[in-house]
Amino acid sequence: MIVVKIGGSVVDGLHPSTLADIKAIAEKEKLVFVHGGGKEVTSTATKLGKEQKFIVSPGGVRSRYTDKETAEIYTMVMSGKINKAIVGMLLRQGIKAVGIAGIDGGILKAERKKKLIIVNEKGRKMVIDGGYTGKINDVDPSLVNKLVEAGYVPVVSPIALSEDFDFLNVDGDRAAAYVAGGIKADKVIFITNVNGLMLNEKLVTSLTLEQAKDALPKIGFGMEKKVLACTEAIEMGVKEAIIASGQVDNPVSSAIAHKNCTVITPK
Repeated sequence: MIVVKIGGSVVDGLHPSTLADIKAIAEKEKLVFVHGGGKEVTSTATKLGKEQKFIVSPGGVRSRYTDKETAEIYTMVMSGKINKAIVGMLLRQGIKAVGIAGIDGGILKAERKKKLIIVNEKGRKMVIDGGYTGKINDVDPSLVNKLVEAGYVPVVSPIALSEDFDFLNVDGDRAAAYVAGGIKADKVIFITNVNGLMLNEKLVTSLTLEQAKDALPKIGFGMEKKVLACTEAIEMGVKEAIIASGQVDNPVSSAIAHKNCTVITPK
């Protein structure tokens, strides 16, 4: 079983061979997709007149501040517009795709962040209400497993359920790691716009779990989240985590074949 994480603006920037490549893999392997879509959420929220606020953590990580209204827009865009666009795209290829949210069947559970420490424009630390953002802490793979066993390709949006049954915005990469860990996937592949992890201007083609953890402080924002998600997936029993480009010929097959990408393994 293979979990593939794709961005929300999946049609933009992917190689034209991608869909045929996915179809060929889906005929041989059991596949699950997890998607993101932050840019689309920002664009739709702006059209609806809801200004989006971005906050910076003391570690320099920039993320969306999700208040109640933004959480509703996030759910609408992620589980509606983007999820169904990806499902439609796969169906056109003859792939039996079905779109679900991380909340369906209680797949993803997360702890609501009660307080967030942020750095304001003046560089001072502040504590603000956590809003509707969560950190995934549990996964129930039974619905995903049932769909896969019935011959479907599930497409999962990154929305999790809090302990109080609120819908929470969770990181798409971490959602993919938890889904992969939960269903005991053999591989999780993060399709991105670069070949993989670059350190000292060189592509890192392979890392063990320990090496990946040691490298985390040296990795820039964006890629750091992907490498962290890879380490989480490996710790949950996934055999390999791959970061690869979506802009190469047959991107998923090429990642499976370890061509020009970063592969993280337990040892």
